[in-house]
Amino acid sequence: MGNSGKEADASLGYLTRKDTEVKLPRPTRVKNKTPAPIQITAEQILREARERQEAEIRPPKQKITDTGELADYRLRKRKEYEDLIRRVRWNISVWVKYAQWEESQKDFSRARSVWERALEVDYRNHTLWLKYADFEMKNKFVNHARNVWDRAVSLLPRVDQLWYKYIHMEEMLGNVAGARQIFERWMNWMPDQQGWLSFIKFELRYNEIERARGIYERFVECHPKVTAWIRFAKFEMKNGDIARARNVYERAVEKLAEDEEAENLFVAFAEFEERCKETERARCIYKFALDHIPKGSAEDLYRKFVAFEKQYGDKEGIEDAIVSKRRFQYEDEVRKNPLNYDAWFDYVRLEESVGDKNRVREVYERAIANEPPAPEKRYWQRYIYLWINYALYEELDAEDAERTRAVYRLCLQQIPHDKFSFAKIWLLAAQFEIRHLNLKGARQILGNAIGKAPKDKIFKKYIEIELQLGNMDRCRKLYEKYLEWSPQNCYAWSKFAELERSLGETERARAIFELAIAQPALDMPELLWKAYVDFEISEKQIDRTRQLYERLLDRTKHLKVWISYAKFEASAMGNDDDNDDDDSEEVTISEDQKKLCIQNARSVFEKALNYFRTSAPELKEERAMLLEEWLNMESNFGELGNVALVQPKLPKKLKRRRPINSEDGLSGPKSSCCFEFIHYVFPEENNAPNLEILEAAYKWKKQRLSFSDE
Repeated sequence: MGNSGKEADASLGYLTRKDTEVKLPRPTRVKNKTPAPIQITAEQILREARERQEAEIRPPKQKITDTGELADYRLRKRKEYEDLIRRVRWNISVWVKYAQWEESQKDFSRARSVWERALEVDYRNHTLWLKYADFEMKNKFVNHARNVWDRAVSLLPRVDQLWYKYIHMEEMLGNVAGARQIFERWMNWMPDQQGWLSFIKFELRYNEIERARGIYERFVECHPKVTAWIRFAKFEMKNGDIARARNVYERAVEKLAEDEEAENLFVAFAEFEERCKETERARCIYKFALDHIPKGSAEDLYRKFVAFEKQYGDKEGIEDAIVSKRRFQYEDEVRKNPLNYDAWFDYVRLEESVGDKNRVREVYERAIANEPPAPEKRYWQRYIYLWINYALYEELDAEDAERTRAVYRLCLQQIPHDKFSFAKIWLLAAQFEIRHLNLKGARQILGNAIGKAPKDKIFKKYIEIELQLGNMDRCRKLYEKYLEWSPQNCYAWSKFAELERSLGETERARAIFELAIAQPALDMPELLWKAYVDFEISEKQIDRTRQLYERLLDRTKHLKVWISYAKFEASAMGNDDDNDDDDSEEVTISEDQKKLCIQNARSVFEKALNYFRTSAPELKEERAMLLEEWLNMESNFGELGNVALVQPKLPKKLKRRRPINSEDGLSGPKSSCCFEFIHYVFPEENNAPNLEILEAAYKWKKQRLSFSDE
């Protein structure tokens, strides 16, 4: 007993889990899976199931023979309905069935009583009112129906269906005045547009044009929307009153010009004028609309305007329409992405081709208002050209110098110079001031540029301007500022020295070069040294030039430096300060002087060759090039040259191959990829041809000895 109590479950009616388990029949195993000789279709199975289905059990029909049985039946049914209502008083369908049953028994007073009791339960249910009024109308209780409808619209004035049914009943009864009165009561509640339109159609059915016009006036005051005004204008047009229709459209434009649906109003107004053969009026309406409606919501308007111009306009009108269409396309592009500067450039170009200055300026102002999202130069590189084009337009096309100056000023204020700057803007602003003979303004702009955002281009242009004006002191100051800002700039040092030399200040130029080569870091030192050497050569300072080359060789032993030094010695030809007594007198060079120059050049080559042989033996190619250059120089000396001095030192050129590692990592003789290179063998290397083999054998023997010791 205790075990069964534990197993029992109250949720299962105190049955055990075992008792409640559904025991399904075991699936029969099909031993023979071959198809049966007689196949049965699904249709046959369904047909047999229907044939074997038992007949439906229906309750017997009850026949009432006398009034007593009828009274008993009615009493029983009423008791059932009343009991049901007591249980589910809130269920409206029970009330409806009860009232309809009383109606079927022709007991209209009881049915009416049931409807009234149902309304006490839920008078907000408009379906209940509709069924109650239908009951009264169906049984031709007109006054009762009026009473029901009147109570319904008083309690539920926002349910349009009650008003429609009430008006429909009165109109069917021929009570037009009563229906109109009901409409007036309804209009006091300011229904939606359909209610007003129903009232207007009602009046038009009885040819009450003036009444309908008055209702339209109230309608557009209650619902001041584009569709309402268009319906009003079409009503007047349908009645043949063009002046009234035009007046309606004009009033609508005054009130709804800024409405979001104004496009439809302007299109309807223009089409009305077009139907009235007033093409100029229609064109003016289209243009007025295009000027006042936002470009993003005027697609249909543009399309209609282009079609109108193609039909009625001349060449200029068609071009204007096409421009308007393209303008709309650009407006759509810049509305979707205001940072699409290419679209702004195209838009501005379109407006400039039209030639309307106000429009061009408006587009430029809108374009430059879209500042890039981040203060990074890569985002500003396209944007800055909007400012440049704006300034150039104001200067060249509009010819307004003050506006141009203001554009440049605003642009320079907007650029974050502490993070990046644009030299082009500074230079364009300065050049603009120079073109307008405002030299002080140009200097002020360039000075601000150097102070806020110094750049190479700004310094170069400022110095060029001052050079053209002949202000050498300003040029010197600018070069000093330039070199303070960028002391590693070899171009600036060489140009500064060149300026001093052009002014005849040789010592100044030499001092500048000395300062330059003393800098710890230079961007292109070879150009600076070359300029210094050329300067000393041009001044015919042979000893100074020779000292310069020696100082340069202390810093670098590059092949080009040795060759240049040797060429200098070969071309010196004894030109020194002592020979410059008279510039007009031709300088004669003796054979001894030529030999001395050649000897100096040979000594330079010997030094270079000794360096490459002892200090840099791995630079065989440079050594070979040095010897070839020496050989060419000796051949160019003619009778004074000695080619035999160089030829024994020339290397032999041997072509060799070296394997290239293939993609699978293999190298050696198995890999077929090799490349050829020139191997130089100098004369001193020929004396010991097997030196490399002997060195490798020595290493191998030493390695073997170390292994044996271990």
